[in-house]
Amino acid sequence: MSLRKYSLVTILIYIVAFFAPVFAPTRQASTTTTTVTYLLGACLMILLYLRQTNKLTFERKESAFFLTLFWGIIGIFLAIFLQTIMMQIEQFLGQPIESQNTQNIIHLVLRHPLFALAAMIGGPIMEEFVFRRAFIGFFDSYSYTWFGIIFSSLVFALVHQDGHLLLYFMLGFFFCLLYKKTGKIWTSMISHVGMNSLVIIVNLILAASN
Repeated sequence: MSLRKYSLVTILIYIVAFFAPVFAPTRQASTTTTTVTYLLGACLMILLYLRQTNKLTFERKESAFFLTLFWGIIGIFLAIFLQTIMMQIEQFLGQPIESQNTQNIIHLVLRHPLFALAAMIGGPIMEEFVFRRAFIGFFDSYSYTWFGIIFSSLVFALVHQDGHLLLYFMLGFFFCLLYKKTGKIWTSMISHVGMNSLVIIVNLILAASN
């Protein structure tokens, strides 16, 4: 399968998983559908990726497992640090510091604990395959790698739909750099899953203490 076809199929899976809950008959069914489709979508993308033999230009270099793991774990804390800095900048520019996207997720997890699997695992895995591997891969096949990185970061920011464009753009760009540095999508995936998990866990602890 060519990189372009792989990218289009990956994006199609994401669109189906993203919009499938809209057709659920009730709000509770919608949350359950989201959890199932996100996890299923993540599994399908992993299988599709493992069957993909064509590599991006920067994926041709070999990275040791421990190097990938090291940068993935370090990336969790660098992403949280970056998030803190960007939130301070946005606050200085007059943007409310609260993320409506995060608050909506916390409320859903409090009502439906299994939704945490979608928010902490299924969602970030799909986003890495779509916004990093698929989008960058599509443009990389035309030798426009850096344009793909900027474009994917912008779309990543727009998709989150809570007004924090600078924050999500910089996070998306950071995950792209992690991916490009090691040539392994697993690096940015570890960082993204870890960051989401820490943010959600901390917010749940704060919610429980109030």
